[in-house]
Amino acid sequence: MVDLEEMSGGISIMDLGLNEFRLDLLDFVKQHGSCEKVPRGLHAIVPASPDYPPGVMYILRNINQGVNIDRLNRLHPFYMVYLADDGSVLCHHLAPKKFLDIMRVLCKGRDEALPALCRSFNKETHDGLKMDHYSKLLSSAISSIIHKKEESDIDSLFTPGGTTALENPVNGLNDFELLCFLVVKGGKA
Repeated sequence: MVDLEEMSGGISIMDLGLNEFRLDLLDFVKQHGSCEKVPRGLHAIVPASPDYPPGVMYILRNINQGVNIDRLNRLHPFYMVYLADDGSVLCHHLAPKKFLDIMRVLCKGRDEALPALCRSFNKETHDGLKMDHYSKLLSSAISSIIHKKEESDIDSLFTPGGTTALENPVNGLNDFELLCFLVVKGGKA
């Protein structure tokens, strides 16, 4: 498991106002042990609400060590994006505290799977064999990261000190590893 406080770049999770999440993680590790051997691609399903519409929350890790998307993402190499079912971005990767706050509200205190939501998800995806919708949303999540980089590149053309355009290209899906995702599902829990 990567310790966010040991990441190169000298950023501490405390610097981001994320101390409450650090404490939650420490409590989790005390109760359940280390997360080091948890497989990639795990997912869970929680009910949507009026404040948090149906969609999916992705946590990705950048695996192209040459890419740091202009140091805008203070959690690099980790990227978190929440998309609505229609592909619109509800929380982009440059708002990690907002993303974690949403995830916390949706998940905290849920120790067990919600059978009705799991059945609905399994029916929709044919027990995980037809993940087309979630694959498209994953592509949209990565596109949103690339779009933010392109916006930054364009802005850099008009600022002193040089441009970031054409530096650190992000190619897409091959630059990221899916760590886990949270499906925010409409319907009854």
